[in-house]
Amino acid sequence: MALIKVLDPTARRLDDNESPGPDAGIIGGKRIGFRVDQIWRCWDWISENWAEKFREAGAEISYWRSTNRSGEEGEEQDRSLHEWLKTIDIAVVGLANCGSCTGWTIRDAIAAANTGLPTVAVATRNFEDFAHELAARGGRSGLRVHVLPYPLNELAREDVEPVAEAHFKALVDTMGASLSEQEKAA
Repeated sequence: MALIKVLDPTARRLDDNESPGPDAGIIGGKRIGFRVDQIWRCWDWISENWAEKFREAGAEISYWRSTNRSGEEGEEQDRSLHEWLKTIDIAVVGLANCGSCTGWTIRDAIAAANTGLPTVAVATRNFEDFAHELAARGGRSGLRVHVLPYPLNELAREDVEPVAEAHFKALVDTMGASLSEQEKAA
């Protein structure tokens, strides 16, 4: 009779990093990078709204757009992502709004966090648990995840803008950030 070994699929990684990473601190003078993708127009609108608020607080903004992630093009995307991460001080990575998008969002957020950058992944409510599970499986169970309502992409821009407005302060809190010295003191 042959013996088999059954592995526990729920086991935690021994090398898991439960830390959320460093706080973003005071935003003024920092370079904030938004990782966007090809699919979620709502994420483009929300990141544009938030970027404007960060600019008003004295931050510089840059974007990196994820495209095809397989084959040679995927290898170039990975190199491009890591080069971009060297140019920013804070990473805001989204949008976890479907299965594969959640996988790539968390993968890219882990890459940012593993460089030591203050990092937050952005997910919609339906994919929050999946985002946390993927972060744990990727060895970063402490990854900061900011959660937006679901659905969003089906909404018109004028319906998405209030969501961006309503979630900005919570995003700043999730990042461990403050917009000014006065806000930090309060």
